[in-house]
Amino acid sequence: MKPIIVGTDFSEGSYMALELAVDVANRLGCDIILIWARREKLLFSDEQLDIMTNLAKDKLQELCDKYQGSMTKGHIRWQITNGKVAPAIAVTAQRELATMIIIGTNGASGFEKYWIGSQAVRIVQDSPCPVLTVRQGYDFHKKLERIVVPLRVNANSRQKVPPAASMAKVFGSEVHILGLLDLKEEEGTLRTYVQQSIDFFERENVAYKFEIRPYSDYSDTVLAYADEIKADLLVINTEQDRFISQIFLGTNAQQIVHKSQIPVLCIHPEDYIDVAAKV
Repeated sequence: MKPIIVGTDFSEGSYMALELAVDVANRLGCDIILIWARREKLLFSDEQLDIMTNLAKDKLQELCDKYQGSMTKGHIRWQITNGKVAPAIAVTAQRELATMIIIGTNGASGFEKYWIGSQAVRIVQDSPCPVLTVRQGYDFHKKLERIVVPLRVNANSRQKVPPAASMAKVFGSEVHILGLLDLKEEEGTLRTYVQQSIDFFERENVAYKFEIRPYSDYSDTVLAYADEIKADLLVINTEQDRFISQIFLGTNAQQIVHKSQIPVLCIHPEDYIDVAAKV
């Protein structure tokens, strides 16, 4: 089974991501690769960088030793990469053909809401595979009972349905399809998308519920619905071309990653092709 990549900076948020990764890896029967990125900084001498690297090696091994006992099938190992965090993790995920990346986030406030300041957003943008973000303080011991899948009338919206079904089957979850209606004249198309998704979940023997709601603010509506039903996971598309999203902020995916109190599974549209033929 392809491994799960977990990025760490030895913060509480990254430890939370590692604990969630152990749960996911046990259910999938795969390995975990723990990544720390060594960033060359002019403010540090070579001697200081070597000291930091040796400390990181000790800490990485300590984490692997601590969590290996909780791994029921796979193994956990560590790697140190050089360079900026997001590209380093993306390169490792590409080389290892990773199943997903799991990272911690502390959310964003102030200026970060409007300009990239979060490593989580950068990693989501650069990643060659799905990224699961988890906020510091999330109760990972809680069962993953309800998964929210928001649908809109656009070409990529249904592409999140197969990965949502996969997560639901792994965790025994119920999927909640949230049809989001922007224009009244699109209601027929939206209902068709919802029905196609229902048909897919039924074929996959995944329990589901559905609801259609009007919206003006996508991220606020999705997050409010998730809070209302006490959801445990959101599955979203990044939706924008990653080259554009690296330049401009304010995308729905970025807002949800920043604000969500529950884990968010982010899917790049290009990661899943010909999905419309499946749902």
